[in-house]
Amino acid sequence: MAKSDRDVMEILEAFDLTRCAHSAAKLAGCDEKTVSRYVALRDAGLDPVARTRRSRAVDEFVEKIEELVEKSSGKVRADVVHQRLVAMGFTGTDRSTRRAVAEAKQAWRAGNRRAYRPWVPEPGMWLQFDWGEGPRIGGRRTQLFCAWLSWSRFRVVLPAWDQTLPTLIACVDATLRILGGAPTYLLTDNPKTVTVDRIAGVPVRHPDVVALGRHYGCKVETCQPFDPESKGGAEHTVKIAKADLVPTTANLASAYASFAELADACFDWRERINARPHRETKAAPVDRLATERAVLHALPTEPHTTALGEERLVDDDQTIRFSSVRYSTPPGHVGTRVWCRVVGDELVITGMTSTGLTEIARHALSTPGNPRIDDEHYPNHPGGNEPRPPRVRPRSEAEVAFCGIGEGAHRWLIEASATGAQRIRSKMARAVELATILGAEKVDTALGLAAMAGRFGDTDLAAILDHLALSGAPSDVVYADETHSAQPGTSGWEGFGA
Repeated sequence: MAKSDRDVMEILEAFDLTRCAHSAAKLAGCDEKTVSRYVALRDAGLDPVARTRRSRAVDEFVEKIEELVEKSSGKVRADVVHQRLVAMGFTGTDRSTRRAVAEAKQAWRAGNRRAYRPWVPEPGMWLQFDWGEGPRIGGRRTQLFCAWLSWSRFRVVLPAWDQTLPTLIACVDATLRILGGAPTYLLTDNPKTVTVDRIAGVPVRHPDVVALGRHYGCKVETCQPFDPESKGGAEHTVKIAKADLVPTTANLASAYASFAELADACFDWRERINARPHRETKAAPVDRLATERAVLHALPTEPHTTALGEERLVDDDQTIRFSSVRYSTPPGHVGTRVWCRVVGDELVITGMTSTGLTEIARHALSTPGNPRIDDEHYPNHPGGNEPRPPRVRPRSEAEVAFCGIGEGAHRWLIEASATGAQRIRSKMARAVELATILGAEKVDTALGLAAMAGRFGDTDLAAILDHLALSGAPSDVVYADETHSAQPGTSGWEGFGA
């Protein structure tokens, strides 16, 4: 039975004390041959605690295993190696093969380990950005544009519907305007929107991306393919943003009802994450950004709009015309320029906001004569094509006095006028008199009930006031019309005279 490390040290300690293997064996409670063996190992400069490995059936195939690991750069699977060894006459189990392959891979990685040089960022030099999968809104996928300014560690996350080139340009413009300047280099991955081809390992830039960098005074660089370590800052930003913004069972975040709600969440996340001290710098990124802005390049007044689509002017009715079809835009863009482009079966409208280029509206494509008007773009107007209720605008003293009773008076006047009630002015004057005597609040409640029930007779208001005074507010209101009678039924007379 093999001795533990502690037992071995006690044996050696006993021998150093007695200088006799026989006496040390009695003190340590073992055989004197065991004492002599451990002492001999120590005197020979060997580790007495190290275990001597027994010969294995796989030992004669170790060279082949190392060859396969070397040829595959440490990626070959153990089950594949086992199949080849069995074909060569190996009779051991796959467990022995897995252990041998793991040892060979560990030795290969030790000899081919990547050496890292600490990266010391310089103010105003690098801005890294990447895309991450965002939450679903109404069953539709979204994207998170994540950017990271290297020296200040300032992070920006913007939501988007897709990763197309126009969307990328709009997100870069918005990010640079949030930062307040442009760095020297923009570092990203190798999507087709940035790198259209690779020739002999040399990336071929998209011409519109080159024009983007020229417009803002930046040079666009890309990392090595399949090598996230060369832009780890942006990768880490994506990981943090997805952990906080995408609803999961881990963060228990609720789903987003709209794209605007997701944009607000991204803004709140940016304010929170940049206000707390960074682990590396021990300072808040927003404070370091104020220092880094001094060396950032000044931004051009006009955004880069080469790939944003066709330019349009927003009319006074908040609409633009595209292919002879009117499309609505949100408030605040009347008289300004916007850019329209077709993405699939949708029209994307991009406008200039306080934070830069931003997608302001998205409509399904339509045909001439069928405009696309979003009621949310007109919050101060009732939606649809239904008749609009008249606005109450009192002018004379009598009208001002009646409308001053309350909202119930407004409803009574609108409903009474719509039903063609007679002597409305005299009834309004009578309501003002009752309000002076009983109080405006009681009369206003009675007028509201009269409007709901369609009671516009000469004595209806007084009758409702009497009922409220005796019985309180009614539990339900019955609208008086030709299909309903207030007269009780005759069922009570059925047994009369029987």
